[in-house]
This record gives sequence, C-alpha cells and structure tokens, in this order.
Amino acid sequence: MVTKGFTTCLWFDGRAEEAADFYLSVFKDGKRGRIGRYTDAGPGTAGDVMVVEFEINGQRFIGLNGGPQFSFSEAVSFQVHCADQGETDHYWAELTKDGGEEGPCGWLKDKFGVSWQVTPTEALDLVADPDPGRASRAMNAMYKMKKLDVAEMRRAADGE
Repeated sequence: MVTKGFTTCLWFDGRAEEAADFYLSVFKDGKRGRIGRYTDAGPGTAGDVMVVEFEINGQRFIGLNGGPQFSFSEAVSFQVHCADQGETDHYWAELTKDGGEEGPCGWLKDKFGVSWQVTPTEALDLVADPDPGRASRAMNAMYKMKKLDVAEMRRAADGE
C-alpha cells in the first residue's frame, strides 16, 4: 500500500542541503529529516550529500544533488497562500533575497531557480468574484503588479 500524500523531489546541482536550510529559515513550520550521502558506488563523490529530506508547512520534500543535467522552470511552481498583506510581504522579501527574481502577477524565482506564487487569499477571492466586472477589474490590476497588493486590487475591483 502506498503512503498517503506525496513527496516533492527537487533536483539541485550540489546545493540541496543549502536549499533545505534556506527553506527551513523562510517557513517557520518546518523540520529537517534524514540526509543520505553518496557512497563509493557513486555516481557522486563518496561522503557528499546525495539527498536531504525536509518538510515545510506539512509538505514533504527531498532535495537531490543530481548534477547539472536539469534545472527548474516556471512550468512547476509552489503557491504560498498568505493570510494578509503582511504575510505576503514577508514571503516575497524572503524568497527573493540573495539573488531571487521578481516576476509578474505574484510569481517569483528564489535564488535556486525554484518558482513560487506568493498569493494573498483575498486576491484569489477578488479575481473569482461572482460579479464579472469586479473580477475583471481586479485581474487587470493584478496584471500590472509583481508582488500582489491586495488593497490596490480591492480598489480596482470597487472601481476606484
């Protein structure tokens, strides 16, 4: 029988342990698990970190030091649901620091190239408003943003 849930494997080029430490510093509800090291069997150098397990906000991850063959793209991202603008500002600042990149509409890439959507819950409510005019105005405001500003989206939805 398969264990419930999934573990996301993130492929790094020698920086898996550094990435796990970074994510555990950003998301306070986290913990590190086991670390597996390469042996004489390879393919990495014996003793180097091969995998590191970690969990953030209840989501399990494995960081794999697999080499330079693969890199991250925006085709896969993690959405951070934020309770308010303060939380949005916090995660945006933390995930873009030290070489991260801001993207459009609440998207960013962290310093490892992993894509994130930092999304205040109210922003999702505004773009899904049952009134198509309000939803459209909120969406148009969002299209002009990098980090989402829920107050500005609300003003746009209200026609201000």
